[in-house]
Amino acid sequence: MEPLQQDDPRQIGPFTTLARHRDSAVCVRYLAHGPDGTTAVVSVARPELAALTAFRRRFRSETRRTQRLAGGWVAPIASSTDGADGTAGTEGTDVADGEPLWTASPYVPALTLREAIALAGPLPERAVRILGAALAETLSRVHATGAVLHGLAPDTVLLAADGPRLTALGALGAAAVAEAHPDGQLTVKLGYLTPEQATGAKPGPASDIFVLGLLLAYASTGTTPLADADRIAHGEPELGGVPAELRPLVARCLSKSPEDRPSAGTVAADLALEGAAALAREGWLPPGLGAAVEEQAARVMALGRGDAWNPGPGQSEADLRSAGAGPVDAVAAQHAGAAGAGPGSVRDADTLLVGSGRNTPGNGGPGDGARVDRVTAALAVPAARSAPTGTAPAVARPPVAPSTAAPLPTAPLPAAHLPAVLPPTALPPASPAPDRRALLTGIAGAAAGLVVGGGLVYAIAAGDADKGPAQAAPAPRRTRVAGLPPEPVWRYEHPATAAAPLPATVWQDRVLVLTGEESTGVDLRTGRRLWQRKEAASVSRAVPVDDALCFVDTPDAFLWIAAQDGQVKHRIAKATSAGPGEVLTLTGRTGLDGTTLWMTGQVRKGAALQCYLLAYDLAARKWLWRTRIPGAPAPHAPQYQLIAVRPAEIVVRQYSSTLTPAQRKAANGASVLLAFDRKTGQQLTSLRLAGIHPAAALVGDASGRLYAPVADRLNAHTISGGALLWRLAPADTAPGESGVFVFGGAILRSPMLYVANRHQQVSAVDTATGRLLWRRSTDAPVSDEVPGTGFSTSGRTVLAYDSGQLTAFAARDGKRLWKFQETGAQDSGTDAPRYEPLAGGGRNLVVRRDRTFYALPVD
Repeated sequence: MEPLQQDDPRQIGPFTTLARHRDSAVCVRYLAHGPDGTTAVVSVARPELAALTAFRRRFRSETRRTQRLAGGWVAPIASSTDGADGTAGTEGTDVADGEPLWTASPYVPALTLREAIALAGPLPERAVRILGAALAETLSRVHATGAVLHGLAPDTVLLAADGPRLTALGALGAAAVAEAHPDGQLTVKLGYLTPEQATGAKPGPASDIFVLGLLLAYASTGTTPLADADRIAHGEPELGGVPAELRPLVARCLSKSPEDRPSAGTVAADLALEGAAALAREGWLPPGLGAAVEEQAARVMALGRGDAWNPGPGQSEADLRSAGAGPVDAVAAQHAGAAGAGPGSVRDADTLLVGSGRNTPGNGGPGDGARVDRVTAALAVPAARSAPTGTAPAVARPPVAPSTAAPLPTAPLPAAHLPAVLPPTALPPASPAPDRRALLTGIAGAAAGLVVGGGLVYAIAAGDADKGPAQAAPAPRRTRVAGLPPEPVWRYEHPATAAAPLPATVWQDRVLVLTGEESTGVDLRTGRRLWQRKEAASVSRAVPVDDALCFVDTPDAFLWIAAQDGQVKHRIAKATSAGPGEVLTLTGRTGLDGTTLWMTGQVRKGAALQCYLLAYDLAARKWLWRTRIPGAPAPHAPQYQLIAVRPAEIVVRQYSSTLTPAQRKAANGASVLLAFDRKTGQQLTSLRLAGIHPAAALVGDASGRLYAPVADRLNAHTISGGALLWRLAPADTAPGESGVFVFGGAILRSPMLYVANRHQQVSAVDTATGRLLWRRSTDAPVSDEVPGTGFSTSGRTVLAYDSGQLTAFAARDGKRLWKFQETGAQDSGTDAPRYEPLAGGGRNLVVRRDRTFYALPVD
């Protein structure tokens, strides 16, 4: 607890505030007097979040959910969105603009599970049984509705004198980090991970059982049994410290397969057949924790009587005001000192409190039809460090003394699912000398505490997109924890327009240039929009020309624009770019090498219409050559795909949809490659590749090799004659799977080729011999969607991407580094937008998904 600060409200709805109780990422909690004089915990949403439509909608939804589940080990709550009759507000119910969003619940003296472990170490077996049974009983109620709880974590479980309490019943309640974006989006990070979420699957009721197993192991040992994402997905839990009687049940809860985990009802019965309440009735907390809870209750009672602030032994009120510490801090500090600085000690409070990763809205609870989010991060053993001198970080104060909670006023009461106690917020950067509050926060880690490292990221839409988002400058880079995805330096949401395509180009690692109904420049350092240019509207992506200009192909003209400010520097009208009496219509881009752009087009002169492959020098702003090519059946025009660029030639393939009937007959279901002289445009050769489908993903290199998927294999051929050089077979089909799992398009970085298949595996292959150097799985569910592949700017990281996730591997040995996900309204699948790494970006990897762009610090 802390004294009220100058800006803290003195009145919240019908409640009169007495002191600060705890802070969280989503809200500030106050001890307050209700209208009838009883004590309540009132949670007030942070103003920057409450201003978002998305947050308010989610707040109402989760408040209604909590009110429906009130009873048993879940406290009743009242809310600012309740109707006049005291019932939960309907979907449209809202409070006036500027009025705070709050929930309230009866005050119950209690410690969070994290604080309890930090204060007294692991719980005895009987206390673990009561704790687990109470949580399992609550899960059983939630699962009966077909929902998933979410938010189960050491900071959302309270240990009161008469039994446990569960305070967080959804994404907002369990938020470890919540950020309001200027474009009306809300990002929330939770703190839990299960094997199915680590592999990209949706969590179900069995996911709650896995997290319950983690909490039981943590309560029994003070440490996490699975220390990182890889071990959660593939490793066996370390349960040696769990009491022998509990170990089989905890092991079943931590089964990798959801089907092998017990139901919540089974767990409750195995732990306490007579019920948690019956066992807790005779007392259940160890003496040290019981005394701490009683001390907290006594201090709150003194506050309620209006007594002076009650400092701990040997402390002045000034000490408390400056350090924000309570009597328990001394015990916590002593415990931290005993823990020492060994492997279990705390050194990094950011890791302890925040974890890493992301999640999206619609986390589904009772009555919530939104999709369940995926997870991107891992459970990790924390390390804490102190806050900078003079900074008082907001942390959960360790409670100190229990009393039976008095009933609250007549209206339904307080605490929402912005629970009476929520996870603490992230601490600022470290300074050498730890302060009292940081020590207390770190104790959970010093006791080798559990950090359910956050992985769910969710961006909740808040109505119409802001036409001019003003993203904040990027935060300083943090050292990443192995296995966790990098935190985006910035996130840019492009306003929705009528045109669906949004071509994107990275210019000079400095500006992201987007085209569509207008062209837009985005600063790659900050994510801020630099400029917009209506006259540069284009359905094609911009092409970098030099250290100042980008080329944009608009409907009527070629434009060269300054990438830094969007100013048009050169303009060539298309009407003047053809010969006398000719009208040129470009039909498609074939490819680019340096400043040479190859395109297909039609030239009309009088009644005659001819089709051409054309070469254009973007730097010199002049045509190099044009070569006559066959036409295409109406309404199509011929379009080519660039397959390989060699010193003297380019190799292309015509898109199958633009082939003439004669061409189709000649190809007979095979791919046909055409080679053109780079200097003159003269066609050199035509090569039919039997057995390679016209739509197969082909790629060639300058050495004359062509790499092509054929049925369930990847082949290497010579470009000159089509001779087979080597074959790469896919992995064996897994049990229960059937069908051919073909390879997707490969990427080259001499002498290596990287390619993905429908098994969700990425392979590294020696281009000369076809020798498989490594093969790794993305751990995403197998589907008909073949991941694409890409590189970070340095080439040290290989990226596999699809609509579900972006997975990073070390190019050298294939070690899986991390996966990144941010799911919003769209589901994954072949029709959903993909994550797509863009070429360039310097140390930051620029990733797009539909209209959202991220800068990830990868290199």
